[in-house]
Amino acid sequence: MAYRWTNDLTRADATPRGLFLDRRQIMAGAGALGLGGLAGPVGAQEALEPNSFEEITTYNNYYEFGTGKADPAKNAEALDTTDWQVTVDGLVDNPGTYPLAELIGGLAVEDRLYRLRCVEAWSMVVPWQGIELKDILDRAGVQPEARYVAFETAVQPENMPGVRRGVLDFPYVEGLRLDEAMHPLTIMATGLYDQPMPKQNGAPIRLVVPWKYGFKSIKSIVRISLVEEEPVTTWNSLAPSEYGFYANVNPTVDHPRWSQATERRIGGGLFSSRQDTLMYNGYDEVASLYEGMDLKAQF
Repeated sequence: MAYRWTNDLTRADATPRGLFLDRRQIMAGAGALGLGGLAGPVGAQEALEPNSFEEITTYNNYYEFGTGKADPAKNAEALDTTDWQVTVDGLVDNPGTYPLAELIGGLAVEDRLYRLRCVEAWSMVVPWQGIELKDILDRAGVQPEARYVAFETAVQPENMPGVRRGVLDFPYVEGLRLDEAMHPLTIMATGLYDQPMPKQNGAPIRLVVPWKYGFKSIKSIVRISLVEEEPVTTWNSLAPSEYGFYANVNPTVDHPRWSQATERRIGGGLFSSRQDTLMYNGYDEVASLYEGMDLKAQF
């Protein structure tokens, strides 16, 4: 990429957990990191406040642990994250199965305060800690033929009630176009609120792509594959008319069963008003990735 995200926040800005960040310090856009040209127009949305640790960790979609929003928090403690390994394969110079510490060791861990927009029309603001995916891919050595990155989630039937019940076709799989994966906004998150990633949020390592609907940000990753053809992804294969491969946040393209023009902020209270959904979830700096595409057909 022509630029790399430089970060103005420190971890102290997002801790202690449960405390809100000072509105005067956190401006909307570009992960609310005050990045001038990267941030887009200030005032596109009010200054961001992160959701509380409790909200972020008790309202989740993680179907391996159940289909209810509270199910992951109740059931994910059974996830076995000991000796975690990630396989990197496909069109790379350095394929292999790596202990997580080796895969990410020595790479810069950064604080990123990002909006999260679910395809179900609710949203949060999350203070992540993570590593730019580009850094991991550069370490793997991406070959010229690679056009996409495919991801796979862990499957532990003995620990995952949703897997035992077959609520989806597991393992959960997702994918990005290579330029999306290499964009500096795209991170592999290893923590939130300055703590190791909670299991219900995708421990020990998950993808975060803040301009896409949340189902693209696959959790508990065990495989990263560089491939030439667009990979199969779970929700797109299950219901292609409802869940596109790109899944960019777009208030002008409704889900077939509900509007995407507005969203409900988690933690806003029973009588809080819905807020307008922003194109690309407010991250306008990614718009150039989609020049010339019909975003209603390639949604």
